[in-house]
Amino acid sequence: MYTHKKITQLNDFFLERSRREGDFVFFYRINGYTEDISEFIQNYYDAARKSGVIIEGKIPNPDEKNLSFYGEMMGMDFKQDREFISNSLKKWLPRMKDYPRRNVADSIFYLLESLKKSGKTESMIKNAYIKFMCWLYYKFERIVNQLGEETIPKILYEGDISYYELMLISIISNAGCDVVLLQYNGDESYLKTDKESVFSDDLKLPDMKAFPDNYSLKSLREKIKNEVGRARLYGRKPEVTNCTNAWIEGNWMEDIAKSVPLRGNDKRFYYNCFCRVIGVEDKYTYLNDLYQFHQMLIHDKRKVVVVDDVIPKPGAEEIRTIHRGNYANAEQLIMDLSTNIKYTANDLLQRIMVKAFVDVMLEAAAVPGMNVNKLTSRAVYLLCRLKRYQTELFSNWKMPDVSCFIYMGGCRDTDEEIFLKMLARLPVDVLILVPDFAKRCCLTDEHLYEVNYTESFEVGRFPRESAGVSIGTAAYQAERELDTIMYQDSGLYRNRQYEKANIVSLRTMYEEIAILWDEELKYRPSFGVIDDKVTIPVIYSKICGVKENNVQEYWKSIKMLITEDTFVIKQAGFIQNTTSNPIKQYATEFWKEGRLRADRIKENPQYRYSVLREEIQNYMLEKLGVLIRSKIIKGTFVNGTEYTIVSTVLNLPKEILRMIQKFDFTKKNPKLIYILTDESSITLEESIMTAYLNLLGFDIIFFVPTGYQTVEKYFNSMPMEEHQIGDYIYDLNVPDFNRIVAVTDSVSWRERIFGKR
Repeated sequence: MYTHKKITQLNDFFLERSRREGDFVFFYRINGYTEDISEFIQNYYDAARKSGVIIEGKIPNPDEKNLSFYGEMMGMDFKQDREFISNSLKKWLPRMKDYPRRNVADSIFYLLESLKKSGKTESMIKNAYIKFMCWLYYKFERIVNQLGEETIPKILYEGDISYYELMLISIISNAGCDVVLLQYNGDESYLKTDKESVFSDDLKLPDMKAFPDNYSLKSLREKIKNEVGRARLYGRKPEVTNCTNAWIEGNWMEDIAKSVPLRGNDKRFYYNCFCRVIGVEDKYTYLNDLYQFHQMLIHDKRKVVVVDDVIPKPGAEEIRTIHRGNYANAEQLIMDLSTNIKYTANDLLQRIMVKAFVDVMLEAAAVPGMNVNKLTSRAVYLLCRLKRYQTELFSNWKMPDVSCFIYMGGCRDTDEEIFLKMLARLPVDVLILVPDFAKRCCLTDEHLYEVNYTESFEVGRFPRESAGVSIGTAAYQAERELDTIMYQDSGLYRNRQYEKANIVSLRTMYEEIAILWDEELKYRPSFGVIDDKVTIPVIYSKICGVKENNVQEYWKSIKMLITEDTFVIKQAGFIQNTTSNPIKQYATEFWKEGRLRADRIKENPQYRYSVLREEIQNYMLEKLGVLIRSKIIKGTFVNGTEYTIVSTVLNLPKEILRMIQKFDFTKKNPKLIYILTDESSITLEESIMTAYLNLLGFDIIFFVPTGYQTVEKYFNSMPMEEHQIGDYIYDLNVPDFNRIVAVTDSVSWRERIFGKR
């Protein structure tokens, strides 16, 4: 029979018979968990599945059918004799070879002898013998036919083993079989049966702890199944992989500039860097250092791609090139979409790309709340960006070349994050620069090397060419720092410090309008700044009637409101549907599928606003979308009025455009005064214009001495506040305001409202 021996390492279990230097086997019970044990159990499970038996739960006792068949084949005779047992095994298990049969017979005989010595009756010993024979036939026939071969068969038992199960497994072990008992509940139950650990050894390794609550052979099978499934996703894996950051010395600029052959010489790896640098070490030399760094990479003939501020989202044409279908699960999605990765110039690089794609998409699929539709969108964006940059990064690539991708500004969203994670698994140095503390990079990755400096520096773009490099003097930098101190949470604001605004309409008394009209916005109620967005309080009113029937004072009060930033319209019909509008024919292209197509608007040759500041253009287009979605104007999404809104807003008069270009959200805002003295209503186009200018931040007043509803016709609800200040007067003629002398500045606002005391 075989003897039991202690292991020197877990892999001893996988030694073949000829390498064990003698006929011995291992029989261990495992009561604790480590990562090494987990890996061993997986390997042992695989070995037992191929040449052995796996037992989950108890071995079923022989039932009446089993016993009946045994009696029919073997009879019910029993002799506690080695020869009898051997002959019975030959008849009962005819495929078992002579050598292992003798070992099994001897092992059964000695075990039955031990039962007899322990006081068991002959009847009990016979019942045990029949149970063992049935178990050997129904549960272990596969093993007994492999005993004595070069590959030692395995038994893997999960759970608390019973007395007779231990006896039978010990019989098989003594005949030449390795055994592992997985005991998630510890050793207490086992030691009741084998107090002195005669039959098996207790595995003792450093740092063992209790098995995880969800650990089981069932969960192990699921893991193996997933791994097999994922192996299919990868296809033929590349022979090389990335060695990321393990070789760097800590000076990020020198590390990335280091010649690729000097990074390492193991042919199994390409050596790349994945680094994020936040802040700057020296503001006075930062741009020049970056310029010299870039020149060094170019000199070494490295492939370099530099992206500033944002990695452009894929356009419709890019997305159309990605083959995709409908998917039931993440694995199906990843396998199909990975076929979009084509790099016929280099098969190895294509396989590296596929592996990197599968890796990052499996990671994305594991994020809580992820679904197939969202994952498809992530994958399509990722593939589009890979196709966009792969030629620049990998043309004529060969091992161990490493290109460089530099991103100035930091990841803005998850799609950018996933793209950079994939690049960092390819033969690419990925460098993320975030010199300005006001910007944030959302990327997180366990392999990312991060450098943090204490100084913040606002940088527009990466200095690729010497013509674009500008270095601030010490005085300039000092001024910028003072500027930051003065204009951060101080109530003071730089010129055009903010680019975005929300509009709120003030509810006021009529008398307050004259007080607030020419005030800077920052002094008005409800003004504020949150997250770089200004809240602008504006006046949006309709004034009906003439106070005290005093027409002369009425015109003077209007004259007082006409500032240098006020546009005055003296009658309805200023803009009509017959007004020349070259944008009108394109309006249906600009609003499509429920959203404003800002990219198409800016590309159109009839777009007139390209001369305006970029941030003002973006602000205007954003508010155009808000106006349409708010459905303030009648007919929006009913009869195509949304297209009239688009064409009207994109064809504003030059004088108004100049007022918008000049607008500073923290100072005085532009104004619009409409005077309507007859029965004519403002047109649809004028209604659109005033509603839009209100959203931009204009103060707007309609003076309607008649009290007629000449403003409301094209609004779904009354958007402006209405003041009734006196009796209605008709057929007034609007005077030349240049000839009217307004109330002088020497008269206080208190006197204007309440009169002299």
